[in-house]
Amino acid sequence: MRKIQTENHYANRVGWLRAAVLGANDGLLSTASLVLGVAAAHGTRESILIAGTAGLIAGSMSMAAGEYVSVHSQADTELADLEREKSELSSDFAGELDELADIYVERGLDKSLAKEVAKQLMAHDALGAHARDELGVTDALTARPVQAALASAASFAVGAGVPLLVSSLSPQRLLIALVGVTSLVCLAALGAIAAEVGGASMIKGAIRVMFWGILAMAVTAGVGRLFGTVI
Repeated sequence: MRKIQTENHYANRVGWLRAAVLGANDGLLSTASLVLGVAAAHGTRESILIAGTAGLIAGSMSMAAGEYVSVHSQADTELADLEREKSELSSDFAGELDELADIYVERGLDKSLAKEVAKQLMAHDALGAHARDELGVTDALTARPVQAALASAASFAVGAGVPLLVSSLSPQRLLIALVGVTSLVCLAALGAIAAEVGGASMIKGAIRVMFWGILAMAVTAGVGRLFGTVI
């Protein structure tokens, strides 16, 4: 018997990719902006590193908590829908069969074939068939709160570590320029990699992330320069 090859589609990466990219981008951009703001306000290297480290820790915890709560809410909704569907299958199996067949008719099958497909799928896994084709809940796209939270926290910390490392190694007079340039290069690389993994244009991905990075860092540095005090 020929072995069925499982294709690795981009959609299978959506859950972890979104959380990881968001976390790394946010960590890099927010920490770089914070560092530049304090540096532009004539802060010492010590105050810059303290502010950046505090931002890394607080940001990682915030990202983890926010992602966990958000994705857990989605998971709760999916679970409630599945429980409702399970109850409806128990109380009105024939009606659910007709409902599934109607879905296949709307997708292009003729009525008799749709009914036969619905019968066979429900005989194999009735709840799975309705979860997939009625509710849109699949293994690839299902909500995973813990995975999303850990990915967000870890990627935020990795992203935030870049401007902190540059700040600790750069001469004070070149700190703003080196942090800005390094952060933009990393943001561009992050945007390009995320676009490539997701099957989109690397150039567009890099430009999109760089635009918002330049805007955020410029505004924050401008605020620091304007007030001229250590925040």
